[in-house]
Amino acid sequence: MNRSKAAGNKGPSGNLRLRSGSGPGGGREQRNYIRFKCVLSNTLLDVLRQRAGWVEVKDEGEWDFYWCDISWLRENFGYTYMDEHVRVSHFRNHYEVARSQGKGIFLFRKLKDIMEWRKDGNRADDSKDEVTVESYVVQRYIENPYLIGGRKFDLRVYVLVMSYVPLKAWLYRDGFARFSNTRFSLTSIDDHFIHLTNVAVQKTAPDYDPEKGCKWLLQQLRQYMMAKHGTEAVEMLFRDMDNIFIKSLQSVQTVIINDKHCFELYGYDILIDTNLKPWLLEVNASPSLIASSQEDYELKCRLLEDTMHVVDMEGRLSGKEKQIGGFDLMWNDGPVYSDDGNFEGGISLIANTHLGCINDRKKQLWHLFKPLITPKK
Repeated sequence: MNRSKAAGNKGPSGNLRLRSGSGPGGGREQRNYIRFKCVLSNTLLDVLRQRAGWVEVKDEGEWDFYWCDISWLRENFGYTYMDEHVRVSHFRNHYEVARSQGKGIFLFRKLKDIMEWRKDGNRADDSKDEVTVESYVVQRYIENPYLIGGRKFDLRVYVLVMSYVPLKAWLYRDGFARFSNTRFSLTSIDDHFIHLTNVAVQKTAPDYDPEKGCKWLLQQLRQYMMAKHGTEAVEMLFRDMDNIFIKSLQSVQTVIINDKHCFELYGYDILIDTNLKPWLLEVNASPSLIASSQEDYELKCRLLEDTMHVVDMEGRLSGKEKQIGGFDLMWNDGPVYSDDGNFEGGISLIANTHLGCINDRKKQLWHLFKPLITPKK
């Protein structure tokens, strides 16, 4: 974050060293020295620290990339000068309606149950003493969820938004299905181990097995469903999910304050019912980046590495890419179509989304970021 535009070509004293880019960056300035700050100490910090040419800045040091929290955003964004290249991890009026990790969620059958709930003092411990009015989102419970092995699950899908005006969004191929630890039943609506699939909830179950976990990769789920229902039905399901991603983002285009310095990595929670219809449960503006297993850690490392590739602090992209690592460009001020939609006698317009498909990320990144990769001797 340079407060003066006269940052220039200075050495390792803290400012960027810049060179004119005539290669993949399409004439943009390329950077080989990125200063970053990060408020999280999980998988994200591991990825940032291992990124070539990135240097961690602490306290009040100047930075170029900041994965910030909501409090910093609200207190500082409007009062901070940012150079052209600077990026922060949220849009200016980033907000979330609900608590995370299943906190504050409860089920009820009748409206009067809400009043009984309040009288009994069954609110979360951190809200009992609050005198301010609490806001809640009421959703219809999907009574016929698609079950595998008798257990309910939902999907966590990642969407990266680089701009709202115009809307530019990328869909990540990898993700996971989160399963409940207990077989599904509507007999008891108070059992969170049945109805809430959040890992933070499920790992507290008495019979939870940390070795097995409660997740499937989306590739596993897609293969299972195709074997059971056929390719056409599953393709329709995933196209319906694509529509959810786009429509939800379009619905807030006039609300989100767009800024060229901002991007947002969203975590979508999707439930599938027995009719293979997807339902949007919620959109997390701060999805958990804490890993619950080695497989989960590796997935989130890939996700965050590819997020950094798309954000492109190094200035290496041409701006014409439709796939970067595991991300596919699904909307760029209009639908984006796949390059492999040709058929004999014409062109078939196929959406450029490959959710749950095999991720040929390594092969694609080798060609795109060859200058960043140093072969091991």
